[in-house]
Amino acid sequence: MNVDEFYQSRKQDWELLSNLVEKAQLDVGRLSTGDIERLASLYRAASSDLALAKRDFPRHRVTGLLNRLVARTHALLYQGEPLALNRFVEFARRGFPRLFRETFIYTLAAFLMFIIPALAAGISAAASPSSAVWLLPAGVQDLIPVIEDGQLWVHIPIEERPYASSFIMQNNIRVSFMAFGSGVTGGLLTLWILVNNGLILGGLLGLTGYYGLGFDLATFVIGHGVIELSVIFMAGGSGLMLGWALLRPGLMRRRDALAIAAQKSVRLLGGAVPFLVLAGTIEGFISPSEIIPWPVKWAVGIGTGVLFYGYLFFSGQEKKKKQL
Repeated sequence: MNVDEFYQSRKQDWELLSNLVEKAQLDVGRLSTGDIERLASLYRAASSDLALAKRDFPRHRVTGLLNRLVARTHALLYQGEPLALNRFVEFARRGFPRLFRETFIYTLAAFLMFIIPALAAGISAAASPSSAVWLLPAGVQDLIPVIEDGQLWVHIPIEERPYASSFIMQNNIRVSFMAFGSGVTGGLLTLWILVNNGLILGGLLGLTGYYGLGFDLATFVIGHGVIELSVIFMAGGSGLMLGWALLRPGLMRRRDALAIAAQKSVRLLGGAVPFLVLAGTIEGFISPSEIIPWPVKWAVGIGTGVLFYGYLFFSGQEKKKKQL
């Protein structure tokens, strides 16, 4: 592609970006929600165009023009708190649920890589408790004698619950980032984390079910588990997205495909982290409570799940234009 072809192919987007920047410089409040989204999208595209222009046409006036446009846009986007706050609110309202739906296939794959081993382990442990010895990792096998004695390990003393809640939040965030970061192994380590955690949860539910403790464990898990596991599936999906970009970059260079996948993955995981804080709070204070009856715990789990997925699947949808 020569410089004229490059200019003509990208000219329309650059002009649109320039118009939006001028509009925002006059009054940021004049920007609609759609304008802000287009401004951010066009800025990213123009930045990529600038990198290409600097490589292929470093001394051409088109490169200078594009450099000034990117600089003006950058100064506008990062000029101060109001616009940054608007971007955060807009991401929470529309950007995050839209990104979830855009990348849902990876979250679904992570869910399947978790739930299939969980079901297999649960059925196996419920039918033959001895199978738990080889299904559960060594660190979890210490719980087998406790379960055989008809006890659970989930009770947290009241005075320790604030500290336990903080620890749980940190641990969940750590696991989520591990599942995400493991995508650089081509997704293999991410798959191992998902399968391993599926075996643990399924095996414990099956084993406790055999000894008559399954409902009690499910009652403990349900309150926080819907949101917590959903976020872990998103984190796992983010890791699989990175792995897929490495293994199958398509027509793009592997480096570029990975950069695009990483951008989406980081935003998805960043948007999900606050929900891990909510799940950790529920797990620290509601799930272990002996005062709160089981119907309330189930209502909390199901209710938060409905609200969470209602937000993910229906928030930020484009309004259909009415036909005349």
